Amino acid sequence: MQGLCLVLAVGGCASIPPDQRDPGDRFEAGNRSVYHFNEELDRAALKPVSKAYVEYIPQPVRTATSNFFHNLRYLDTVLNGFLQGKVAQGSSDLARFGINSTIGIVGLFDVASKLGLPSHDEDFGQTLAVWGAGPGEYLVYPLIGPSGVRDTGGVVVSMLTNPIFYIASPVAIPLGIISVIDLRARNEGFTRFRDAAALDPYIFTRESYLQYRQFEIYDGKPPRVKLEFLDEPAMDPQAEKITPEPVSSDPQE
Repeated sequence: MQGLCLVLAVGGCASIPPDQRDPGDRFEAGNRSVYHFNEELDRAALKPVSKAYVEYIPQPVRTATSNFFHNLRYLDTVLNGFLQGKVAQGSSDLARFGINSTIGIVGLFDVASKLGLPSHDEDFGQTLAVWGAGPGEYLVYPLIGPSGVRDTGGVVVSMLTNPIFYIASPVAIPLGIISVIDLRARNEGFTRFRDAAALDPYIFTRESYLQYRQFEIYDGKPPRVKLEFLDEPAMDPQAEKITPEPVSSDPQE
């Protein structure tokens, strides 16, 4: 899939003049092609199905479904917490997974949060960033959406740590479809805001993704950007001070 995306990206670069390309998105033309493909697929299939899902499935059932799939994916967070050297957090996350998988009935109920074990979000892309790997090129994958060279590793590891990957097809395929519908329904708010507020939805999605990844990598505390106003001349402490002349209060002057 990554190879397909790279081929589309390189092949489409000629459609955007060099002076209009974003230097941080070298494969923008190809990325836009994949982005529009994903949007058309969403409009044709995912959005109508997720809308029906929200309208006809009661909220408690949807919440339990989201909890179930979040718990299935949580082994990825556990593994990468340890790989990042967060031993205390990794141990807490392992306990959280165990409690929700048992007392929470295979994750349908989030019992662990009520016991003081908060949820975290870690993946292999974040782990690579913690250990010094650069982000690489920004990429948009078919079906998956925004990603990048570094985050591609996270996609692969997330798949390998998800129990659905090892379940027989007759069970895995329906679970995978329900998981996608659930995720699309939960992202409806972002999609509506993007469509209403963004002049260019592609750029809005890209910048939102990159900022969110930065937020995740730094555990919600990204470094502040120091603004330097290089064009503003520095004040000379030896410069002559100009004292304004006093204004007379006499109306005759």
